This record gives sequence, C-alpha cells and structure tokens, in this order.
Amino acid sequence: MRYSKLSQSIKTSLIAGSILTTGFSQLAAAEEAGADGKVERIEVTGSRIKRIALEGASPVTTVTAEDIKVAGITRIEDILNDMPAIFAGQTSGTSNGSTGTATVDLRNLGPERTLVLVNGRRLPSGSPTQGGIGADLNQIPAALVKRVDVLTGGSSATYGSDAIGGVVNFILKDDFEGFQFEYQTGLYQHNNDHDEMQAAVAARGFENPESSVTDGRSEEFSIMFGANSADGRGNVVAYASYREIDAVTQNNRDFSACAMDLDADGNRACFGSGTIPDGRLTNFDDFDVKVAGNEFVPRDGTLFNYGPLNYFQRPDKRKTMGMIAHYDLNDKATVYTELSYMDNRTVAQIAPSGAFFPGGVDIKCNNPLFSDQQVKVLCTDRGLGINDSAEGIFVGKRNVEGGPRQDDLRHTSTRYVVGVKGEINDSWTYDAYANFGEVSFVQTYQNDLSKTNIARALDAVKDDQGNIVCRSVVEGYDTNCVPWNIFETGKVTQEQLDYLIIPLYSRGGTKSTQISGYVAGDLTDYDIMIPGTTTGVGVVLGLEHRKETLTFNPDRNFQTGDGAGQGGETLPVNGEYEVDEFFTELNIPLLEDSFVDSLTLELAYRYSDYSTGHSTDTYKTAFDVRITDGLGVRASYQRAVRAGNIRELFRPPGQGLWNGVDPCSGESPALTFEQCARTGVTEEQYGSIGANPAGQYNAINGGFKDLEPEVSDTYSYGVLWSPEAIEGLDIVIDYFDISVEKAIQKIPEAIVHRNCAVNNDQESCDLIQRLPSNGSLFIDGSAITSMDRNVGYVETSGIDYDISYRYDINDLGALRFSLKGTWLDKFATQNYPGEFADDCAGYWDRGICEKPVPELRQNLVTTWITPWDANITATVRYYGEVDEYTKDENNVVSNGPTTLKAMTYFDLAATWNATDNITLRAGINNLFDVSPPLVPNGPSGEANGNTYPGQYDALGRYLFAGATFTF
Repeated sequence: MRYSKLSQSIKTSLIAGSILTTGFSQLAAAEEAGADGKVERIEVTGSRIKRIALEGASPVTTVTAEDIKVAGITRIEDILNDMPAIFAGQTSGTSNGSTGTATVDLRNLGPERTLVLVNGRRLPSGSPTQGGIGADLNQIPAALVKRVDVLTGGSSATYGSDAIGGVVNFILKDDFEGFQFEYQTGLYQHNNDHDEMQAAVAARGFENPESSVTDGRSEEFSIMFGANSADGRGNVVAYASYREIDAVTQNNRDFSACAMDLDADGNRACFGSGTIPDGRLTNFDDFDVKVAGNEFVPRDGTLFNYGPLNYFQRPDKRKTMGMIAHYDLNDKATVYTELSYMDNRTVAQIAPSGAFFPGGVDIKCNNPLFSDQQVKVLCTDRGLGINDSAEGIFVGKRNVEGGPRQDDLRHTSTRYVVGVKGEINDSWTYDAYANFGEVSFVQTYQNDLSKTNIARALDAVKDDQGNIVCRSVVEGYDTNCVPWNIFETGKVTQEQLDYLIIPLYSRGGTKSTQISGYVAGDLTDYDIMIPGTTTGVGVVLGLEHRKETLTFNPDRNFQTGDGAGQGGETLPVNGEYEVDEFFTELNIPLLEDSFVDSLTLELAYRYSDYSTGHSTDTYKTAFDVRITDGLGVRASYQRAVRAGNIRELFRPPGQGLWNGVDPCSGESPALTFEQCARTGVTEEQYGSIGANPAGQYNAINGGFKDLEPEVSDTYSYGVLWSPEAIEGLDIVIDYFDISVEKAIQKIPEAIVHRNCAVNNDQESCDLIQRLPSNGSLFIDGSAITSMDRNVGYVETSGIDYDISYRYDINDLGALRFSLKGTWLDKFATQNYPGEFADDCAGYWDRGICEKPVPELRQNLVTTWITPWDANITATVRYYGEVDEYTKDENNVVSNGPTTLKAMTYFDLAATWNATDNITLRAGINNLFDVSPPLVPNGPSGEANGNTYPGQYDALGRYLFAGATFTF
C-alpha cells in the first residue's frame, strides 16, 4: 500500500468528519494504530475524494461483517430492513405480486430511489418485471462483505441518478489470504396461541394449525479462497456459495389461517373470496346461488378461504460465485477486476385460479349440464324459456381441483468490472473502469386457467349422437374443447383441467454498462489552499457514460390477458437510454487551529445529458466543523435528480389491480348518490354494488415517455459529540429533510376516485370506467386508469440518532452499547400540484399509505466482550405504533378502526472463537415469539398473511447456528 507525503505528514486533528458508527473515541484509537505514523487514504461512501480513514459531512451508517454474522441471516436484505432508516422492499415474505428479487428502500421513498453499489460501482436493475427495477440484493455474496455503508439522503452529484433516498454501498473483501468455509442454518419456531384468530377460524369451519410448529429451514454454504502473488504485488479472492430456503405456507400460523377482516361489531372474523369452489352464479344484485349436488341453492355468504395455500415465505435456491483480483503493474498502475455470477430461483404461490366472473359468458338455459332444478332456478323462475339465455349472470368457480397458482421466477445475473487505478504523482491519483452487468429473467406461471377456454367449456350442447360436448366442437372452431362440469359437485375431471389450464411464460432481462474515469488531486503541494491553512484543496474531475437496457417479452397468453388469475393483460416492455456525465468534487479546508479546530467546505456538481432529450444538474454544498476534538457539527444541502427508468418511460398501458375499498359499494355507500354518480354509478345501481371481499379492484397502469426527471432537495444538519467527562461515549444526531418535486409515480387509484367523487374533477372522472351492467370496479371491463406521471411532491423529514458507549469491566472484559434510531416527523405525498398532501407518518392504510410508516424505529444493541474469546450480544428492536389513515371529504384526517400496536423484539446471539481457525455462533431472534400485528383486509403485495412480513417478524422465533473455518 502506497502513501503520499501529504498522508504521512498531515495531522489527524485537522481532518473533518467522523465515521458515524465509530465516533471520536474509537477514531482516536484507530489513528494510534499506525506505529510508523502513516495514515492510509481511503475512499468512503459519499465522496470520491480520498480521506484519511474518515468520512465527511454526509451521515453514513455502517453494517460490518460481524453485524451480519451476529444477526444469523442468510438473506442480506433481512439485516438491512432492521435498520431504522430502511423500509422493506421486495422480501421473501412477498408472494402475491412478487418479483422474485430482494430490494432495499431508504426512507420509504421506493427501491427505485435507492442506489445500490458494490465497491462504489452500480449494480444493474434486478428484474425487468413491474416492481423489480431496484437492484437485486441476491447478487451480494454475504460471506465476502467487509462492510455495508448506508448513506441516507440524496447523493446524485457523486454517484448519479437514482440516489434520491440515498446509497447502499457494499464493500467486499479484496485482500483475503487463505481458505475459508462457512456454514449457516436456521429455522422458525412458533407457538400458535392467538385466541381471537383461532376462534374466528373455528367459527367459519376452517382448520386451525397445530399448537407448535417448526418450519422455514434455511441453509447456506460458502467457500472463499484468497492468495497473494509470488512477488507480493497482487491478490485474488475467489468465492462460491449455495443457499436453500424452505417454504412456509400461511396455514401453519393461526393468525394467517384465513383471510382476516373485522365484522360489523369490530371483531376479528374470517372473510375470503366470493369466487368459491362450489361454483357460483350471480348478477351481483338479486340473484346469487351456488352449486350443491346438482342443484342451485342460495349462496348465503359462502366465501373461499384463499389464505392457507399462500406462501408466507417463498422457497428459494441461490448459487453465487465470483472473483476479485488486483495486481500492481508498477508504482503507478494497479489493474483490478471483479467477476460475479448469481442464479436465483424462487416460487411465489397463491390461491388457485378459477373463473373470476369473466364477461362474455352466455348462460344458456338449455345447457345439458343443468339439472331440471337448475333450469327452474336460473331460467323458469325468472321468466326465461328453454331456448333463452340468462343475461347479466356471471359465473365464479375456484379451481381447487387444479391446485394453487405458482409463479416460478428465475434470475441469472453476471457482472464484471475491469479497471486500472494508481498514483500519477504524490498529489494526483486516478481510477478508470468499465462496469458491465446483465440479468436474465425466466418466468413460468403454472396452474392458471384460460378465459377463452372457460367460456367455451361452459357453453355445452349435445351433438348428433347425444353426447354432451362444447359448442365449439360442433361448430368446428375448437375441437379440443371439453365441457367444464361445474354444475354438479365432484364432476370436474382431469380431462377438463387439461383443457382449461394453460402455462404462461415470459422472458427478459436488464443490461447496464457504466464506463467511468476520474482523477483525484490533493493540491497542497501546489499551495492552492485557503490562507491560514496548511491543507490544500482536494479535487475530483471525472467523466462517465452509462447505458441502461430492459427487455420484457411475455407470451401471447400473458399479452392477451387470457390468464384468468392475472388481473389483466401483461404487455411487453422494451427500451433503452444512454447518459453522458461530467462530475467534479471539491474539498476545501477553510479554517485550521482557529476558533474551531477545523472547518471544511465540500462541494460537488454533476451534469447529465440523457438520450431521452433531458439534461440535469445536480450539486452539493456541505460544511463540516470540528469545534474541538470531542465536538463537531455538520450541515449539507444536496440537489439530486432521478430520470424515469425504462419501465416508467416505455411501459404500455395494461390492466392491473389496486388495493382498497370502493366507497360507492355496499347497501349503505360511504359517499352520496350525487358523488357516486360522478364516478359512473346509476340511480338503480346505488346501494346495490357489490364490494370485492378480497379488497382488489381493476386498474389500468402504464408508463409515459415524456416524463420529466424528478428533482429532490435534501437538507441535513448534524451534531457529533464525544464528551471528555464520559470516556467511551459518542453521540451523533442528524436532522434530515428530503423533498422530491415532480415525483414520478402513479396517482393512487383511491385518490383518483376521491378526486372525481368529492372534488368533481372531470379529468379524474374520465379515468373511471365502471361495468355498465352493475357498476362494479372489479369485474372484467371495469377499471380506474392511473398512468405514471410527474405528481406534486413527496417529502419526508425527521431525526436520526446514534449513541454508542463502551465500558470496561476490568477482568470481565467490556460492555458495548449502541442505540440507533429514527424519529419520523413527516412523510407526505401531494398527488396533484396545489392539492392536499397525505401525510402518512404514523399511519397505514389500504390505498394511500399502504405499508406502516411508524414515527419511531430504534435498535438497542448491547454486547459483552468477554475475556474468553466469546462475545454475547443482546438486541432490542422497536417498531412504533401506527394508526389507520382515514380522511373525510374535507381532508380532515382521523384514526381509523385498526391500530397496529408498537412491537418490541428481543434477540440474543453469541460468537466464540473456539480456536485460531474456528469460530462458532448461535442465536435466537424474536426470543419471546412475539406475533405480528394483524391487518384486516391488508393491501395485496405490501401485506401478506394478514400482516406486513417485511416490516414485522411474521413467522415467529428464529433460531440459527453457524460456523466459520479459516485456514
């Protein structure tokens, strides 16, 4: 490792900044470690200016390799989601709407606004699917992680677009020598003792799980080999890992054994889907029957319990391998490379498909599958003759005979980096690299039914020989058709299923090419410095070219929306864009040894020119003040931008689903007739529109090629204090305020509906299409349209705090305490410029806030560093209370009926260096098996199993053990 003359001579007391997680006391110890007086220059997240093992004015939280091991995780996203500033993105607990990836979401601004780096260089988009644009953390080999730097707040001036919420930078080991084998295993154990839910399940006649369950086993094996070159000028580290995680279904937990909602008295009750296994015919008004034997009988509220078969934890198999290497060609140039490969396959499972009341199905009175009683109920009693058709009747039938829907998702990624870096002279360094990333995506959707085939199979007639066949067979346009006999219990056959069930396939991928180079200078030797200081200006000058490509090609069945359980058509997306950028940074010491120890000004600027016709300017101004050795303050302002990604720009309009409630449904609608009429409700329909028990309604969503880049302003103010009177105590407090103007996102469909009904906004009313026959918003032919657009703004603000203390206990070692938390003051979204902004801080709901946004999240970690080569760590995780977000027509916000109580989890772990070569570890997370708070009719995709598995410990007590063997 080389050091410049400046690095060897500069006084550490003049350095601005401090590493957030170490504080001043530990920093001093680190500085004393260099016996030869040399201090290494490193690059830290947030700036490319080399610093002396310190970071500057931007708050950075660090997760170490030891933190990951103590947490006992096999999924890197799990430990990140426990950090107070991070909200869960895609996790293993996502089933309905899963992309098969794992993403990170800083400040709840969305994975698309969080930039993920490996050694300071971008990861490609994780998946070409809707919701999968964020980088996939499955690509990160946990065994190779040295540390994870989490920089909160905009950092586009340093790293480019997408860093609105901040940056997560994975620093990998690049100097390992030897051989290492690691094994990690874990499983969940839960005691089913939720009396209210067990009573609700039993009241519906559903089955409760066993009192104690053990499941969800995970295993990971990894090997790592590192060697130095014979001449000592290079190093290569190679690794490989294999991970396998077992599925957990919702029927194994009493609180998820049915789809839970609240009854009229506010008690927990099992609800479900109106698409039932019995077979159902209805006009969603005055006619509603189900099949019993070979008769039609009143449905009497029968619902299907769709929860038990859903995956609470998806099964997963992942393989990774790769290599990191560098070699010093000479004193001026070091070549380096990073090669990585990941193959991840997971399956998302939800309830069986079926006939979800498709439009266009003619119910003929002379259908030969009908019994006489059925003809009488459907036709004769309703004034229809044998040759007539029942109009306005919809058929529902859950395909329990064919099994649950399974979405088989596979992502294979390759990434390689080649570069050269070195010192031009004692004052200048350089780094130039090419970073190529590619993700290949394969999707196979199984056990769905064809809408086309459903319609043909329900239209049965007799042929000339008296056989019951499909009309399409007689008329010759589909001779493979087999009548679907849902009109008599137990008559569905495998032959019928073989005709109805269709596979759906999609293929695609993402590609990212980043070519970047910069020079970093220390201008001390040129005497370019502020008078009165001895440290010169630090400068970075760089250029970057980046190209992003996305392809998503679903098959014909996807594109036509023929899959009955898809909610609509899935359309192809193909697009690319390029961006050329210039960036620069300045680090200017303003004062030294004056009335403050040091005052440093940090400046950064980046100009970006996009092939989509837009150009952007991003910049940063920050001050870092070291008042004394134990007291510092910092302040920063950052302008960050995010250009629309390929899906936001090029995705064609297609049908999807939105979570919520139609306020014009039910016998006593929440809105007046005049208000509902604006949304398309007729006087005859008012008070008789059925609500969807599953809480999902149709939407039409898509991208918009003329989106403007969104712009954010981030303000941050911090205090760093290490009081001399209390040795070992370090306190860091930072205030943040992030405002995203012209935010790129769709307007929530519930807001579109409200803006039409309550505000009489004609533009919003034009986006609502109810089914003409009955006013529904969840049956084929109805939808609320909401395309991606530049909305008003998204703003969040609050306070981060990090308090650490180390206390020596003589011969018994030491105690180390760390309290990290975030108090959230605001999380507001304005969906229309000038309109009311919904502030979700402290709230959750189904259609606007959706996921819980607690005002307070914090972790208290206590570690006993024993003198016997063992550490014992106890962690208390706190997730604050959230109320249900409701507002009236005057935008008066109040608390709804459901409050998700605050949750406190206790974790316990221990590590033991058994020998110089063997380290053992074990622990229990959620020690007391605390059940998660339950969400009635939770928003699909965000919620699963009547809770939010990404935010809360959904599966119970987690026990783990692992070992590391190093030689």
